[in-house]
Amino acid sequence: MHIPDNYLSPQTCAVMTAAMVPVWVISIKKVRKDLSKQQVPMMGVGAAFSFLGMMFNVPLPGGTTGHAVGGTLIAALLGPYAACISVSVALLLQALLFGDGGILSFGANCFNMAFVLPFVGYACCQSFCRLSKAQTPRGKALCAALGSYVGINAAALCAAIEFGIQPALFHDAAGNALYCPYGLSVSLPAMMAGHLTVFGLAEAVFTGAILAFVAKTSPEMQLQDTKTAKTGLPVTILLVVLILAVPLGLLAEGTAWGEWSIDEIAATGAGYTPAGMTSGIDFKALLPDYSMAGLPDAAGYILSAAIGAAILIIVFKLLGSAGREAETA
Repeated sequence: MHIPDNYLSPQTCAVMTAAMVPVWVISIKKVRKDLSKQQVPMMGVGAAFSFLGMMFNVPLPGGTTGHAVGGTLIAALLGPYAACISVSVALLLQALLFGDGGILSFGANCFNMAFVLPFVGYACCQSFCRLSKAQTPRGKALCAALGSYVGINAAALCAAIEFGIQPALFHDAAGNALYCPYGLSVSLPAMMAGHLTVFGLAEAVFTGAILAFVAKTSPEMQLQDTKTAKTGLPVTILLVVLILAVPLGLLAEGTAWGEWSIDEIAATGAGYTPAGMTSGIDFKALLPDYSMAGLPDAAGYILSAAIGAAILIIVFKLLGSAGREAETA
């Protein structure tokens, strides 16, 4: 679901980024109001869970892959506004450092995965909890899992529409698409087939399992339980286990739908490479595809996971510390 650069027109990217600006502004204000300064570092832990979850690629018959995002997980722990900021920062890190998702398409990726996914997932989670009268941690985790399934499918639907409108809106005189060459008749079933089945299930399992684990071992991480949240040892151990296990994501062969390189696009059925894709932005990430020169793929993947998770935790810890200093100044 990480839309690369040059799949969407610059106009589409500008509109999607403009749509996200008020979301980010409101989310920052809500986080400042609803979360204590001690809880801000927990957003980094949530962002790390999201970042790591996105590294576990899951295969789909036909050669494509997908992954969980974890937006509803963070929303269930700290609220949807905190989830929006956490996932946005994780997506920014992925784009800048690892080349996963585009620079110009950053706003579109955030709209789908940092806005639609956590807010829809959280709203569904809350509705399921009310309808089922879930009171136990297990019941709430199940509701969150179901909500996350709806949330990731809502995000996938948005991405499919963004892909699918490109050929109709942006094409040359001969009718060839300038950007993504697949219309809605292709993008909708291609995106939704995987997310309604395997990828949606992966999101639900990821969300439900981690939320149940946190509720049992580290309830202090949850917004409703305390205003002095902290990362407990069990959660730290879980993060380390996930980091060491990320090479499992390398076992899934193939590329996620809509994330092909320019060299691959002509061979996917389009029959040509759209002009806008060949002349668009070509950002060079420092560690593309979570790899490191001279290291085996698995080792590079583990180090990338450790670096990414550490950066996210440190960034939000610094933000929390800066907030406490400003409060006491």
